[in-house]
Amino acid sequence: MKTIYVKDILQKVSDAGQNHWKRVVPTVLFLCAMFFLGRSAAEMVGDMRMTNAAAIMESENWGLGFGKEGQKPTGNASASELKKFDTYFCAEGDEKVIYLTFDCGYENGNTEPILDALKKHNAPATFFVVGHFLESAPEIAKRMVDEGHTVGNHTYHHPDMSKISDMASFQTEVDDVKRLFHEVTGKEMSMYYRPPQGKYSTANLQMAKELGYSTFFWSLAYVDWNQDSQPSHEEAFDKLTKRIHPGAIVLLHSTSKTNGEIMDELLTRWEEMGYCFRPLSDFTAEQ
Repeated sequence: MKTIYVKDILQKVSDAGQNHWKRVVPTVLFLCAMFFLGRSAAEMVGDMRMTNAAAIMESENWGLGFGKEGQKPTGNASASELKKFDTYFCAEGDEKVIYLTFDCGYENGNTEPILDALKKHNAPATFFVVGHFLESAPEIAKRMVDEGHTVGNHTYHHPDMSKISDMASFQTEVDDVKRLFHEVTGKEMSMYYRPPQGKYSTANLQMAKELGYSTFFWSLAYVDWNQDSQPSHEEAFDKLTKRIHPGAIVLLHSTSKTNGEIMDELLTRWEEMGYCFRPLSDFTAEQ
């Protein structure tokens, strides 16, 4: 193929006359500029896509985006991507089922009213416990087991697990809870893990998987953990009934005074909306 240089084009344009020059040169320059700009733009878009993919995979804070009332939210990682790590935040399909989960950092008198309401409605739940809870409230942990609930692993010291990069440290945090749970209840702990504060890395998810755990985030939660600023009953019902959706994994805190007070009525309202309650084993039974 014959090589054509820009200077040759310009020379021919010059020979054709000044008027022709004025018409053609802008076109030539425009086409050259578009070629290089288009190439740069394509490279930039490609870089942005790679950056966004890396951001999703390396995210250290679980987050949700909500759409219309009653619809499932989107997570900052897709369900299909999370499933590679045996990790879940919402069930597939349109069946009106709710998976109740409670994070138990300590006991302050609100867990037993929650258990009373669950028993009344025959609603199974999963309680993610830390070491302090098992140390300070062993009888309540036993009651959870006796009443058919699942107890999962929320780590012993509730650290930011995304900052733990070695398997030995990660395993110590979960093994210590598992060991104490067995000492307290005489039962083996279910292999369900929830990262404290929803902070994680893909390395953490892989570590949990290698240890045999399924990781559970959530698709519905609200600000119920601040003891100095508990939500009113109206605020709680507004968030928890308008944002409920099929297949929801609901995160609540057993330390919440509001949750202890509204649980019976909340479960009733959800039932009136056509929902039923099932255990997290629905997810792991597929494997």
